[in-house]
Amino acid sequence: MSTLTATQLQQQLAQFTGTENYYQILPLFVVTDGVKYLMDTADCYWLTQLYGLHLIGIDFNDNASTVLKLKRTGQGAEVSIEDGNGGVLVEQKIDYTDFILDSITLYASWGGEHWLCMLPSEY
Repeated sequence: MSTLTATQLQQQLAQFTGTENYYQILPLFVVTDGVKYLMDTADCYWLTQLYGLHLIGIDFNDNASTVLKLKRTGQGAEVSIEDGNGGVLVEQKIDYTDFILDSITLYASWGGEHWLCMLPSEY
């Protein structure tokens, strides 16, 4: 776990505006440099796995882009995956998390071979 504060982590994440690498998390789910940094720094590999696993059941012909929104609630969190137009595709409650940020938004777009997950600054 990183010694960065939530504010410092948000500042670091805002520095990512593109990617040089893709990192395979699941067979059809890859992440950018920025998301990999988030995973490593905030020790939240579970978040990208949750996202990728939920996307298995999403028809990418109807939803080529999705948005994951996580919001901390007490000791837990609420996660929703939307279609990019505010329509909720999936919702999940997490009873406990030590995730450092109060909220985060991630994007994933279907690239023809896999879902590409990225930070808002990389989108």
